[in-house]
Amino acid sequence: MKLPSSPLLAHGAPPLLLLLLVVVVRDAHSFVPPRSAVSVASSSTTKTTNAADVVVLNASFSPPGSAGTGEGWIDPSSPVNTASSLRKTLDECLKGSTFRKRLSILGSTGSIGTQTLEIVDACPDNFVVDALSAGNNAELMADQVMRYRPRVASLSTPEAAEKLRTILRERGCDDMPDIVHGPEGIVEAATVSSADTVVTGIVGSAGLLPTIEAIKLGKDIALANKETLISGGPVINPLVEKHGINMLPADSEHSAIFQCLQGVPPGGLRRIVLTASGGAFRDLTREELFRLCETDKRAVQGRATTHPNWDMGAKITLDSATMMNKGLEVIEAHYLFGASYDDIDIVIHPQSIVHSMVETQDTSCIAQLGWADMRLPIVYSVSWPHRLRMPYKPLNLAEIGSLTFKAPDREKYPCIQLAYDAGRMGGTMTAVLNAANEAANEMFREDVGLGFLDIPKLIEGAMEAHKEDFRVNDVTLDDILSCDAWAREFVAENTKNIVNAPVIIV
Repeated sequence: MKLPSSPLLAHGAPPLLLLLLVVVVRDAHSFVPPRSAVSVASSSTTKTTNAADVVVLNASFSPPGSAGTGEGWIDPSSPVNTASSLRKTLDECLKGSTFRKRLSILGSTGSIGTQTLEIVDACPDNFVVDALSAGNNAELMADQVMRYRPRVASLSTPEAAEKLRTILRERGCDDMPDIVHGPEGIVEAATVSSADTVVTGIVGSAGLLPTIEAIKLGKDIALANKETLISGGPVINPLVEKHGINMLPADSEHSAIFQCLQGVPPGGLRRIVLTASGGAFRDLTREELFRLCETDKRAVQGRATTHPNWDMGAKITLDSATMMNKGLEVIEAHYLFGASYDDIDIVIHPQSIVHSMVETQDTSCIAQLGWADMRLPIVYSVSWPHRLRMPYKPLNLAEIGSLTFKAPDREKYPCIQLAYDAGRMGGTMTAVLNAANEAANEMFREDVGLGFLDIPKLIEGAMEAHKEDFRVNDVTLDDILSCDAWAREFVAENTKNIVNAPVIIV
């Protein structure tokens, strides 16, 4: 696949701890390869800052980025970068940490939901659970209802909801919640009147409508659903501004950036650097990966769904292998923090200790560090701007020893460039990118004969085909959902064409 060359990036990674490291380097752009570069330089240059034993690989100097107010910057959806957000943060801080928040947790039986409930257990004086929604795990939902006594409990199907009622009756539940189901049930959980914060741990476009309805009621959003901004950014950001709610990131990279921006004055942000683990193929050269894709597709499939650092879900593990996860995070960072795409970079950081960083106008870099523990970004999203004392293992830099960084190869990882291209086009194109990726990701994992390198080809094909119906102004939720459905159908049909294509022997 031939992709247009464009600025190379430099950064991307996982979770965090309540520790900020300020690294001041003579030229902060040493983290970023030249913006005119098309391929990654060899790791021949190494710089070391003794203060934190940080080894910077592939370091090279480049022209400075924009002044932070240039073309492509937008109003952020998170409470940063503005005078009003700075005042809001200070006002909340001065209230002290004796706050009490009432939560609605969407996706309560999944990873985000269960970890959020662990935080509730650790801080019972600070959090109350008013609503839970989940898929079809009625048994686990029953456990959660008995423990947290929510007002609303929602499951995906009427059968699951009925099973939940039966289990609760058998357990002698004396405070039965309102048990609902389906998309309407998720909305009911998100809009329960008593909750002030909605944790959106639900996966996929199903999280869009309940998030929108919660925003309209003035509820803060602890954002763990990527589709909310990647697909719905053109709709969500204006609503956030209109209703004055706080959009608080609950994933590690964006929480890291959000934490680094606390106290940075309006106009102070110059550049965002997202860290990435590098995924399953980070230790292979481009040539080695492409050769493996040709000679042993089965080995590629097994390796692509096995992460070198964590035991994650299959979908996100494959997104990490293609590095589409990082491309999607670039789009999300644009909507959350307002930075232009020229001022959001990616760097591979295999140790996954630095969860992301920001560069300020004076070229100082502020990074957020911590062990890979998803509870840490979640706890900050529901307690912001307060710092709750948590019973987690403190970070020990001496134990880590060294931290390394290198630029991603965009020819090896074409999904990165596709995400930047979609983001710069804006409008409905990011919804098509996201849906096409989800569909191609699923087809690859279903073992229908789709190759690893077919994933970006299908996504690029969907983006190209969508140019005929692309919309950038006055985008509605219906537009986004329609584009989402169309992109999935496009990938499904073209996957058949790829898999069934005849083998031509020359």
